[in-house]
Amino acid sequence: MELPWLGEHCSERSCKQLDFLPLKCDACGEVFCKDHIRYDDHKCSSAYKKNVQVPVCPLCNTPIPVQKGEIPDVVVGAHIDKDCKYNPAQQKQKIFTNRCLKPGCKRKEMMKVVCEQCGGNFCIKHRHPLDHDCKGSRKPISKA
Repeated sequence: MELPWLGEHCSERSCKQLDFLPLKCDACGEVFCKDHIRYDDHKCSSAYKKNVQVPVCPLCNTPIPVQKGEIPDVVVGAHIDKDCKYNPAQQKQKIFTNRCLKPGCKRKEMMKVVCEQCGGNFCIKHRHPLDHDCKGSRKPISKA
């Protein structure tokens, strides 16, 4: 060690490496080597101050505004206790509600598939006029 006054030691307890190009953490202000500068690498307790992600309520999927310096978990917890618009009945709403009108077919589709000739609602398999014995307008239908 010819120049021990140059550089600084890494603040990570398990490292303490003398680094000639030390990096200062912008959240906690401590000095680290290149291997421990990331928040996760040195288990930074102040990382939440620099986290600019907007947390989303896991129940109602609403973005929750978090002020600078607040802990997101606490704010989301308060939202769940007070303002959450979660409706358990909403989770049980059926998506596939459009039943096929072809006799004997019990398939349901998410979106309506309406026949242009008869105006009936059918599943993907029976959507073509030839597939559901269309009784609509008697225009000639090609077999293509």
